[in-house]
Amino acid sequence: MDTLELIRTFREVAQRGSFSAAARTLDLSRPNVSKYVAELETRVGVRLLNRTTRNVSLTDAGSLLLERSTPLMEMIDLTRAELQDRALVPSGRLRLTAPHGLAQTGLPGLLGEFMREYPAVTLSLHLDNRVTDMVDEGIDIALRVGRIGDDNLIVRKLQAVPFVVAASPGYWAERGLPGHPDDLAGHYALTYSVLGPNPEWRFEVGGEPLSVPVSSRMDASDAAPLVSVALQGLGMVWLPRLLLQPHIDSGALQPVLQDFSPRDVWLYAAYVQRRHNSAALKALLAFLETRWRNA
Repeated sequence: MDTLELIRTFREVAQRGSFSAAARTLDLSRPNVSKYVAELETRVGVRLLNRTTRNVSLTDAGSLLLERSTPLMEMIDLTRAELQDRALVPSGRLRLTAPHGLAQTGLPGLLGEFMREYPAVTLSLHLDNRVTDMVDEGIDIALRVGRIGDDNLIVRKLQAVPFVVAASPGYWAERGLPGHPDDLAGHYALTYSVLGPNPEWRFEVGGEPLSVPVSSRMDASDAAPLVSVALQGLGMVWLPRLLLQPHIDSGALQPVLQDFSPRDVWLYAAYVQRRHNSAALKALLAFLETRWRNA
């Protein structure tokens, strides 16, 4: 038995002045209570209780342990109660990570709605385009866009993410509208740096994947500067539609090749544990799933 439970048993005997009374309170046999107190005395190397056939009294060492252990046990009991509450009532802090591009979507507004609905929950949002190690960095939920391939993570699909090629109407007027992914040859592409010096954009044609090499006029590690340059009519981007939607709605960017978007790309929430997840984590997953499914 661990030392804390041995101390808890000792305290019951000390406070009640009886091994039998402590046994009834702890739902243990009297011999076990006696054995646990003896084991604690062995561990600390000093007698804690004076025993007679009729009563039990504290030694000087026992009085010291009873006094010093009181705030410790109170803290442990309080912490246990708070932890149990967090398993039932959404509360505490959740750490999230998401790519920078999602900050330009409805995500901040959704997180605000969630905090309004669950005022006892606080959030830490870390924006990073790299795939973080959730365990090492203490991340509760990672929001990601792409194919789902990490078997070590538990994944909640939030929304299918169509990719579109988009450029300004002026760019298309000058360079011509493509009707098929193969028509992108000769166009200026604005690409993610992660795609390397020979970028390819992925499509789906007749249910089969198709990778098309593109000529990169500019690359960047984040979508924001690529979109800004595309708005100036200097090239085309291939990005999740949800990142481009405001510019598409305003007419500043015109999407093409929408029928060729890969169908296995998702906005998803990844987390590590399935058992003993906090009520706050469960609530946020359910909230995001409901909101994005109905978006």
